[in-house]
Amino acid sequence: MKERTKLLIIAGVFLAAYFIPWDHGLIRQSGLEAFMMLREYAREHMLTCLIPAFFIAGAIAVFVSQASVLKYFGAQANKLLSYSVASVSGTILAVCSCTVLPLFAGIYTRGAGIGPATAFLYSGPAINVLAITLTAKVLGWQLGLARAIGAILFAFVTGILMSIIFRKDDAARTAGQIYVPDSGDSQRTLLQDSLYLLTMVLILIFASFARPAPGASGFWPMIFSYKWYITAVLLVALAFMVKTWFKKDERIAWVESTWGFMKQIFPLLIGGVLVAGFLLGRPGHPALIPEQYVQSLLGGNSLRANLFASVAGALMYFATLTEIPILQGLLGSGMGKGPALALLLAGPALSLPNMLVIGSVMGVKKTAVFCGIIVVMSTIAGMVYGSFAG
Repeated sequence: MKERTKLLIIAGVFLAAYFIPWDHGLIRQSGLEAFMMLREYAREHMLTCLIPAFFIAGAIAVFVSQASVLKYFGAQANKLLSYSVASVSGTILAVCSCTVLPLFAGIYTRGAGIGPATAFLYSGPAINVLAITLTAKVLGWQLGLARAIGAILFAFVTGILMSIIFRKDDAARTAGQIYVPDSGDSQRTLLQDSLYLLTMVLILIFASFARPAPGASGFWPMIFSYKWYITAVLLVALAFMVKTWFKKDERIAWVESTWGFMKQIFPLLIGGVLVAGFLLGRPGHPALIPEQYVQSLLGGNSLRANLFASVAGALMYFATLTEIPILQGLLGSGMGKGPALALLLAGPALSLPNMLVIGSVMGVKKTAVFCGIIVVMSTIAGMVYGSFAG
């Protein structure tokens, strides 16, 4: 961190401590909500979602060869294959906008093109089979279908636009990469490496598997009831793989890589959650920006309502599936169906914590363009859907 940045942070903390009226009731409530949201996040998501995701990212960075990443996700890769894989990845990974960050950082730092990497970044939290199913169940099949179609389309379009806008940067990254051949002393086969990564992905899926809504089909409740038994079996299998298939120096490199991602992402993530909680609070718990004020701006199907829904959704943090009960309450308070879709398409894929971390990975300019594309497309999709849904 540059000395000037450190000075600005210290100055900002001092000014906030000096001028913010912390004894005011609303400020106190907002501060409490910030830490309540952080506690909720720590209890419900850090151990079951983020920690597995960090280990997956560390494994990708250490054991997945740069040549393999470039083959499927690089700037010169087959576009149909790379965007297809990246755009539907969310059907497998039921993760939130923050949990996907270490995975995105892992593939991007290994040389993935900006297009496929951002398509994956959007699709991870946006195209969640369980979330789309629950959306259709609670909010109506029309909104669930629109969300599914919009999310897949958005992943493709966002990736393609990012690759076009930053094609020179991608070319420079590719030209500047040093291609280090895979170590010849590794005794593992491709199948073993694949099973190792697949096991960690399954641990992430089952450990973070959310409780199904009341009335859901018998399959999902059954999976939920056995999730920890399945996770335990997978952890034992992973321990066996790590112990027998990997050398000591490889295990150390994996842990060090994981720790590197944690150091980069965790501080920004925690700061972003605190800011989001301070400004917006949790569902049903008002903070600095009153809920009724937000609701008053979301009625009808105007450009303003859809744009506000997109921007508000992009700034708020939604844990996996939490956007659905929030929207249920907002729709009951007069929110239009168009803004509801706009929030569904922008909200789960973006958040203030998410933006801060993305900026540290691929830079402020690319992050601003990525977020702008999603906000604009969400606004347009909301207006189109609202005009048909009435």
